Amino acid sequence: MVYLSRLSGRLKLSPRKIRRHASGAVSLLLLVSMAAIVGRAQGQPAPATPQESTVELMHPPGPDQSGAPVTVTLKDAIERAQKNDAQFLAATTDAKDAHEDRVQAKAALLPSLSTRLEYLGTEGDAILPTGRFVTNDGVHVYRFWGVIHQDLSPTTYLGTAYRRSGVAEALAKAKLEIAQRGLTATVTKNYYALVVSQRKYATAQASLQQAQNFLDISNATERAGQAPHSDVIKAQIQFETQTQAFEEAKLSMEEARLSLAVILFPTLNENYTAVDDLDSPRALPPFEDIKTMAEHENPDLRVALQSQAEANLDVRAAKGAFLPTVSVDPVYGIEANEFALRSLVAADPARGTQNNLGYFITATLTMPVWDWGALRSKLRQAEYRQQQSRVELSQTQRLLVSNLYAAYNEAITAQAAVERLRRTADLATESLRLVNLRYQGGAATVLDVVDAQNTLTTARNAYDDAQVRYRVALSQLQTLTGTF
Repeated sequence: MVYLSRLSGRLKLSPRKIRRHASGAVSLLLLVSMAAIVGRAQGQPAPATPQESTVELMHPPGPDQSGAPVTVTLKDAIERAQKNDAQFLAATTDAKDAHEDRVQAKAALLPSLSTRLEYLGTEGDAILPTGRFVTNDGVHVYRFWGVIHQDLSPTTYLGTAYRRSGVAEALAKAKLEIAQRGLTATVTKNYYALVVSQRKYATAQASLQQAQNFLDISNATERAGQAPHSDVIKAQIQFETQTQAFEEAKLSMEEARLSLAVILFPTLNENYTAVDDLDSPRALPPFEDIKTMAEHENPDLRVALQSQAEANLDVRAAKGAFLPTVSVDPVYGIEANEFALRSLVAADPARGTQNNLGYFITATLTMPVWDWGALRSKLRQAEYRQQQSRVELSQTQRLLVSNLYAAYNEAITAQAAVERLRRTADLATESLRLVNLRYQGGAATVLDVVDAQNTLTTARNAYDDAQVRYRVALSQLQTLTGTF
């Protein structure tokens, strides 16, 4: 009453009005409590099923989305990626350019043939019939030559340029092989990421269905008076958890599909299906066979070897620059005052017509004498690169051995994990079946059922991850050894 008096003094209300409002509030609280008790007695409303999910993911529009989906195997995915990957196509272009460089280097070893047609018009003179320029023998001079040119530089007669172009071509092919194997490993990883995400989506869907069934069982058990309401609450929590896990699995699957679509198609297209072949893994060859393949088929080692050979030829070419260079230009044709096989000579017309066809040869010898140390500086640069290539070759060999052992050990471990986790998933399936029977018989608690459900989901996902791990380990091993 003291509190009501104080409240009436602050709000300027009479005690009667305050009692009337207080009694109305108490009545409202009683009604709410009774409604909650009735609702609890009638059981919880049926939760949403996976088909009634309210989450709608966005998909990119495309011209091919409405047709039948394209079925893609791993082999198809690799072939499609090779047609669309910019990095791989750049390596392919470099290999083609290196081949054309070798063709040009081979052509440079052989003589070249060209034709030359000229007309020389000189200002005439009343006294001199040859015109005003002493270099000409008439006012009109016609030249029609066939010219053969041969360059006998050190890079030509030592064959350095041609051999270097061959090494550069082999180097470009080795880099193309590295790009191809790297692309194959990337496609394999993304391909099986989509496959395992599809499996995890199916697992999440099955787990959600199990949670729904268990929630129905717990509701029926509570209505029969055989289980407390806490079991229903725990089942409801498990259902909500599995619903969220289902939505996350759906999101992961769509993200994996988008990531692979970027690699496979020139335009972003999600209308395809990836073939699940995880249950038919390839066998792992013995280590001795793997080691032999790596010694003969490793592109990184070939790159290091060809780089060293290229550096050696650069040193040879730098040393050859100190040697003389010879060029020969034989010419056969016409140089006369008329464009004819026979004509009068303007400087001496009294001698009659003369034969215009003839030849002359120009041979040039160039000897380097002094260049302020530029050639010697280039030689030192080539020797520096030669030393660096030797160090890189040694390091590449060590890394190859280390990576080979690491990749093979990873493949062995992943292979063993596949079989072990498969047995674990089978045991988890049987465990959930037995726990459900025990719960319906009153011998197990709701916590046992929830734990069995979570254990089965974890075991299935771990088994799928192990299969993908083994496939990715094989693809990484094949980047070192080639296909087996």
